[in-house]
Amino acid sequence: MKPKIFVDGQEGTTGLRIHEYLAARNDLEVLKIDADKRKDLSERKRLLNAADVVFLCLPDAASREAVALVDNPRTKIIDASTAFRTDPAWAYGLPELSAAHRQKIRDSHRVAVPGCHATAFILAVYPLVQAGFIAADCPLTCVSLTGYSGGGKKMIAEYEDVQNPNARLQAPRHYALKFGHKHLPEMQAIAGLKYPPLFTPVVCAVHSGLAVETFLPLPLLAKKAAPAGIQQRLAEHYAGEKFVRVLPVESESYLDNGFFDITACNGTNRADIFVFGHDQQMAIFTRLDNLGKGASGAAIQCLNLLLGVDESTGLSA
Repeated sequence: MKPKIFVDGQEGTTGLRIHEYLAARNDLEVLKIDADKRKDLSERKRLLNAADVVFLCLPDAASREAVALVDNPRTKIIDASTAFRTDPAWAYGLPELSAAHRQKIRDSHRVAVPGCHATAFILAVYPLVQAGFIAADCPLTCVSLTGYSGGGKKMIAEYEDVQNPNARLQAPRHYALKFGHKHLPEMQAIAGLKYPPLFTPVVCAVHSGLAVETFLPLPLLAKKAAPAGIQQRLAEHYAGEKFVRVLPVESESYLDNGFFDITACNGTNRADIFVFGHDQQMAIFTRLDNLGKGASGAAIQCLNLLLGVDESTGLSA
Protein backbone atom coordinates (compact mmCIF):
# COMPACT_ATOMS: atom_id res chain seq x y z
CA MET A 1 0.00 0.00 0.00
CA LYS A 2 1.35 3.41 -0.96
CA PRO A 3 1.96 5.92 1.85
CA LYS A 4 -0.74 8.59 1.97
CA ILE A 5 0.52 12.19 1.80
CA PHE A 6 -1.44 15.38 2.48
CA VAL A 7 -0.25 18.95 1.94
CA ASP A 8 -2.04 21.48 4.16
CA GLY A 9 -1.47 24.92 2.66
CA GLN A 10 -0.93 23.69 -0.86
CA GLU A 11 -1.48 27.06 -2.57
CA GLY A 12 1.64 28.81 -1.25
CA THR A 13 5.01 28.76 -3.04
CA THR A 14 6.39 25.97 -0.84
CA GLY A 15 3.21 23.90 -1.07
CA LEU A 16 3.00 24.25 -4.84
CA ARG A 17 6.61 23.14 -5.28
CA ILE A 18 6.06 20.17 -2.95
CA HIS A 19 3.09 19.15 -5.08
CA GLU A 20 5.33 19.29 -8.16
CA TYR A 21 7.77 16.89 -6.51
CA LEU A 22 4.96 14.58 -5.41
CA ALA A 23 3.28 14.59 -8.83
CA ALA A 24 6.45 13.19 -10.39
CA ARG A 25 6.39 10.11 -8.15
CA ASN A 26 4.36 6.92 -8.42
CA ASP A 27 5.24 5.48 -5.01
CA LEU A 28 2.93 7.80 -3.06
CA GLU A 29 -0.80 8.49 -2.79
CA VAL A 30 -1.50 12.21 -2.52
CA LEU A 31 -4.69 13.16 -0.68
CA LYS A 32 -6.44 16.21 -2.11
CA ILE A 33 -8.83 18.63 -0.46
CA ASP A 34 -11.63 20.15 -2.51
CA ALA A 35 -11.06 23.81 -3.29
CA ASP A 36 -14.24 24.87 -1.50
CA LYS A 37 -13.24 23.00 1.66
CA ARG A 38 -9.73 24.35 2.21
CA LYS A 39 -10.95 26.34 5.22
CA ASP A 40 -13.31 23.62 6.43
CA LEU A 41 -11.83 22.60 9.79
CA SER A 42 -13.53 19.20 9.92
CA GLU A 43 -12.39 18.26 6.41
CA ARG A 44 -8.86 19.40 7.09
CA LYS A 45 -8.84 17.38 10.31
CA ARG A 46 -10.09 14.30 8.47
CA LEU A 47 -7.32 14.50 5.89
CA LEU A 48 -4.64 15.36 8.45
CA ASN A 49 -5.47 12.20 10.36
CA ALA A 50 -5.96 10.03 7.26
CA ALA A 51 -2.43 10.73 6.02
CA ASP A 52 0.73 8.83 6.86
CA VAL A 53 2.75 12.01 6.37
CA VAL A 54 1.47 15.59 6.37
CA PHE A 55 3.27 18.65 5.00
CA LEU A 56 2.28 21.89 6.71
CA CYS A 57 2.92 24.91 4.48
CA LEU A 58 1.19 27.47 6.67
CA PRO A 59 1.93 30.56 8.78
CA ASP A 60 3.18 29.78 12.29
CA ALA A 61 -0.15 30.15 14.09
CA ALA A 62 -1.96 28.03 11.51
CA SER A 63 0.73 25.35 11.75
CA ARG A 64 0.29 25.14 15.50
CA GLU A 65 -3.46 24.88 14.99
CA ALA A 66 -3.01 22.09 12.44
CA VAL A 67 -0.69 20.12 14.71
CA ALA A 68 -3.32 20.31 17.45
CA LEU A 69 -5.86 18.75 15.06
CA VAL A 70 -3.77 15.61 14.59
CA ASP A 71 -4.79 12.85 16.99
CA ASN A 72 -3.70 9.87 14.90
CA PRO A 73 -0.48 8.63 16.57
CA ARG A 74 0.74 7.22 13.25
CA THR A 75 0.54 10.52 11.35
CA LYS A 76 3.94 12.12 10.83
CA ILE A 77 4.24 15.87 10.31
CA ILE A 78 6.76 17.86 8.29
CA ASP A 79 6.27 21.55 9.08
CA ALA A 80 7.68 24.28 6.83
CA SER A 81 6.93 27.23 9.16
CA THR A 82 9.20 28.68 11.84
CA ALA A 83 6.89 27.48 14.62
CA PHE A 84 8.85 24.41 15.76
CA ARG A 85 12.41 24.82 14.48
CA THR A 86 13.94 25.31 17.91
CA ASP A 87 11.56 22.96 19.73
CA PRO A 88 13.65 20.05 21.09
CA ALA A 89 10.68 17.72 20.63
CA TRP A 90 10.93 18.23 16.88
CA ALA A 91 13.70 16.98 14.59
CA TYR A 92 15.50 19.73 12.68
CA GLY A 93 15.33 18.79 9.03
CA LEU A 94 18.96 19.21 8.00
CA PRO A 95 20.31 15.63 7.99
CA GLU A 96 23.75 16.56 6.66
CA LEU A 97 24.74 18.15 9.98
CA SER A 98 25.50 14.84 11.69
CA ALA A 99 24.56 11.19 11.93
CA ALA A 100 22.53 12.08 15.03
CA HIS A 101 20.52 14.70 13.13
CA ARG A 102 19.80 12.24 10.34
CA GLN A 103 18.75 9.50 12.75
CA LYS A 104 16.48 11.83 14.71
CA ILE A 105 14.64 12.68 11.49
CA ARG A 106 14.25 8.99 10.64
CA ASP A 107 12.88 8.21 14.10
CA SER A 108 10.67 11.26 14.51
CA HIS A 109 6.96 11.89 13.98
CA ARG A 110 7.59 15.64 13.96
CA VAL A 111 10.11 17.33 11.64
CA ALA A 112 10.70 21.07 11.20
CA VAL A 113 12.02 22.12 7.78
CA PRO A 114 14.83 24.70 8.16
CA GLY A 115 14.58 28.22 6.81
CA CYS A 116 16.44 28.99 3.59
CA HIS A 117 18.83 31.60 5.06
CA ALA A 118 19.30 29.44 8.14
CA THR A 119 20.18 26.36 6.08
CA ALA A 120 22.97 28.19 4.27
CA PHE A 121 24.35 29.79 7.44
CA ILE A 122 24.21 26.64 9.57
CA LEU A 123 25.83 24.45 6.90
CA ALA A 124 28.81 26.81 6.99
CA VAL A 125 29.05 27.38 10.73
CA TYR A 126 27.97 24.18 12.50
CA PRO A 127 31.02 22.08 11.52
CA LEU A 128 33.40 24.85 12.58
CA VAL A 129 31.74 25.22 15.99
CA GLN A 130 31.90 21.46 16.45
CA ALA A 131 35.57 21.39 15.47
CA GLY A 132 36.47 24.23 17.84
CA PHE A 133 37.38 26.84 15.22
CA ILE A 134 34.46 29.06 16.22
CA ALA A 135 33.74 29.46 19.92
CA ALA A 136 30.10 29.60 20.97
CA ASP A 137 30.45 33.24 22.04
CA CYS A 138 32.19 34.38 18.83
CA PRO A 139 30.38 37.32 17.17
CA LEU A 140 29.47 36.47 13.58
CA THR A 141 28.15 38.59 10.73
CA CYS A 142 26.41 37.32 7.61
CA VAL A 143 24.62 38.71 4.57
CA SER A 144 22.13 36.82 2.41
CA LEU A 145 21.30 37.59 -1.22
CA THR A 146 18.04 35.93 -2.21
CA GLY A 147 15.52 35.72 -5.01
CA TYR A 148 12.12 37.32 -4.58
CA SER A 149 10.20 34.02 -4.58
CA GLY A 150 11.05 33.65 -0.89
CA GLY A 151 8.68 36.54 -0.21
CA GLY A 152 5.64 34.54 -1.31
CA LYS A 153 2.89 35.16 -3.83
CA LYS A 154 2.44 38.87 -3.12
CA MET A 155 6.12 39.65 -3.66
CA ILE A 156 6.30 37.43 -6.73
CA ALA A 157 3.33 39.27 -8.24
CA GLU A 158 4.95 42.61 -7.48
CA TYR A 159 8.23 41.69 -9.18
CA GLU A 160 6.54 40.04 -12.16
CA ASP A 161 3.87 42.67 -12.84
CA VAL A 162 4.57 43.57 -16.47
CA GLN A 163 1.60 45.94 -16.58
CA ASN A 164 2.94 48.14 -13.79
CA PRO A 165 6.71 47.62 -13.66
CA ASN A 166 8.51 49.18 -10.71
CA ALA A 167 12.04 50.29 -11.58
CA ARG A 168 13.01 50.36 -7.89
CA LEU A 169 12.64 46.57 -7.74
CA GLN A 170 15.56 46.10 -10.12
CA ALA A 171 18.04 47.17 -7.45
CA PRO A 172 18.91 44.90 -4.50
CA ARG A 173 16.81 45.75 -1.43
CA HIS A 174 17.87 45.21 2.18
CA TYR A 175 15.15 44.25 4.63
CA ALA A 176 14.63 43.05 8.23
CA LEU A 177 16.65 46.07 9.30
CA LYS A 178 15.47 45.86 12.91
CA PHE A 179 17.71 42.76 13.07
CA GLY A 180 14.93 40.47 14.18
CA HIS A 181 14.59 38.18 11.17
CA LYS A 182 12.49 35.09 11.91
CA HIS A 183 15.35 32.71 11.00
CA LEU A 184 17.69 34.08 13.68
CA PRO A 185 16.55 31.81 16.54
CA GLU A 186 17.36 28.64 14.60
CA MET A 187 20.58 30.12 13.19
CA GLN A 188 21.77 30.65 16.75
CA ALA A 189 20.40 27.50 18.37
CA ILE A 190 21.22 24.90 15.72
CA ALA A 191 24.68 26.30 14.98
CA GLY A 192 25.45 26.17 18.71
CA LEU A 193 26.05 29.88 19.25
CA LYS A 194 25.59 31.93 22.41
CA TYR A 195 24.44 34.98 20.42
CA PRO A 196 22.55 35.34 17.14
CA PRO A 197 24.63 36.49 14.17
CA LEU A 198 24.35 40.04 12.92
CA PHE A 199 22.30 39.19 9.85
CA THR A 200 21.21 41.29 6.88
CA PRO A 201 19.09 39.72 4.10
CA VAL A 202 18.92 41.37 0.66
CA VAL A 203 16.26 40.55 -1.94
CA CYS A 204 17.35 40.65 -5.60
CA ALA A 205 15.50 40.86 -8.90
CA VAL A 206 15.82 37.14 -9.66
CA HIS A 207 13.03 34.64 -9.07
CA SER A 208 15.04 32.18 -7.00
CA GLY A 209 18.55 31.45 -5.80
CA LEU A 210 20.27 32.34 -2.56
CA ALA A 211 23.76 32.82 -1.17
CA VAL A 212 24.67 33.52 2.44
CA GLU A 213 28.07 35.12 3.06
CA THR A 214 29.36 34.39 6.57
CA PHE A 215 32.39 36.43 7.56
CA LEU A 216 34.97 34.84 9.84
CA PRO A 217 36.64 37.29 12.29
CA LEU A 218 40.04 35.59 12.20
CA PRO A 219 41.54 37.36 15.28
CA LEU A 220 38.55 36.12 17.32
CA LEU A 221 38.56 32.49 16.20
CA ALA A 222 39.33 29.89 18.85
CA LYS A 223 41.87 28.24 16.53
CA LYS A 224 44.22 29.87 14.05
CA ALA A 225 42.87 29.22 10.57
CA ALA A 226 43.63 29.79 6.90
CA PRO A 227 41.22 29.29 4.00
CA ALA A 228 42.69 25.90 3.10
CA GLY A 229 42.23 24.61 6.65
CA ILE A 230 38.64 25.81 6.88
CA GLN A 231 37.84 24.30 3.48
CA GLN A 232 39.39 21.00 4.52
CA ARG A 233 37.33 20.86 7.73
CA LEU A 234 34.11 21.54 5.82
CA ALA A 235 35.00 19.03 3.11
CA GLU A 236 35.72 16.34 5.71
CA HIS A 237 32.47 17.05 7.52
CA TYR A 238 30.34 16.74 4.39
CA ALA A 239 32.30 13.94 2.72
CA GLY A 240 29.90 11.53 1.08
CA GLU A 241 26.91 13.86 1.26
CA LYS A 242 25.05 13.93 -2.05
CA PHE A 243 23.45 17.32 -1.55
CA VAL A 244 26.33 19.32 -0.05
CA ARG A 245 29.35 20.16 -2.18
CA VAL A 246 32.42 21.90 -0.73
CA LEU A 247 34.41 23.54 -3.51
CA PRO A 248 38.22 23.92 -3.58
CA VAL A 249 39.66 27.17 -2.23
CA GLU A 250 41.06 28.04 -5.64
CA SER A 251 37.67 27.72 -7.29
CA GLU A 252 37.79 30.41 -9.99
CA SER A 253 36.45 27.91 -12.51
CA TYR A 254 33.17 27.89 -10.55
CA LEU A 255 32.81 31.66 -10.86
CA ASP A 256 31.43 33.63 -13.79
CA ASN A 257 34.44 35.67 -14.93
CA GLY A 258 35.20 36.31 -11.28
CA PHE A 259 31.59 36.98 -10.29
CA PHE A 260 29.54 34.80 -7.95
CA ASP A 261 26.25 33.46 -9.33
CA ILE A 262 23.59 32.98 -6.65
CA THR A 263 21.36 31.06 -9.09
CA ALA A 264 23.74 28.20 -10.00
CA CYS A 265 21.98 25.68 -7.71
CA ASN A 266 18.49 26.50 -8.95
CA GLY A 267 16.34 23.50 -9.77
CA THR A 268 18.36 21.24 -7.47
CA ASN A 269 18.44 20.19 -3.84
CA ARG A 270 22.16 20.95 -3.66
CA ALA A 271 24.07 23.40 -1.50
CA ASP A 272 27.50 24.62 -2.64
CA ILE A 273 30.00 25.88 -0.07
CA PHE A 274 32.94 28.12 -0.99
CA VAL A 275 35.74 29.52 1.16
CA PHE A 276 37.22 32.82 -0.01
CA GLY A 277 39.98 34.92 1.52
CA HIS A 278 43.53 34.89 2.82
CA ASP A 279 45.34 34.76 6.15
CA GLN A 280 43.87 38.09 7.31
CA GLN A 281 40.30 37.96 5.99
CA MET A 282 37.95 35.12 5.17
CA ALA A 283 34.32 34.44 4.25
CA ILE A 284 32.27 31.32 3.59
CA PHE A 285 29.66 31.49 0.84
CA THR A 286 26.85 28.94 0.83
CA ARG A 287 24.66 28.81 -2.24
CA LEU A 288 21.34 27.00 -2.74
CA ASP A 289 17.92 27.25 -4.35
CA ASN A 290 15.73 28.98 -1.79
CA LEU A 291 12.76 26.93 -3.04
CA GLY A 292 14.81 23.71 -3.24
CA LYS A 293 17.27 22.88 -0.47
CA GLY A 294 15.97 26.03 1.21
CA ALA A 295 12.36 24.83 1.40
CA SER A 296 10.47 22.23 -0.65
CA GLY A 297 13.44 20.09 -1.63
CA ALA A 298 14.51 19.83 2.00
CA ALA A 299 10.94 18.84 2.91
CA ILE A 300 10.96 16.02 0.33
CA GLN A 301 14.37 14.87 1.59
CA CYS A 302 12.88 14.62 5.09
CA LEU A 303 9.86 12.75 3.69
CA ASN A 304 12.21 10.16 2.16
CA LEU A 305 13.94 9.66 5.50
CA LEU A 306 10.62 9.24 7.31
CA LEU A 307 9.47 6.68 4.74
CA GLY A 308 12.74 4.75 4.82
CA VAL A 309 13.38 5.14 1.08
CA ASP A 310 16.54 6.43 -0.59
CA GLU A 311 17.09 9.96 0.69
CA SER A 312 17.56 11.35 -2.81
CA THR A 313 14.35 9.91 -4.30
CA GLY A 314 12.72 12.50 -6.55
CA LEU A 315 15.53 15.03 -5.98
CA SER A 316 18.45 16.18 -8.09
CA ALA A 317 21.88 17.25 -6.97
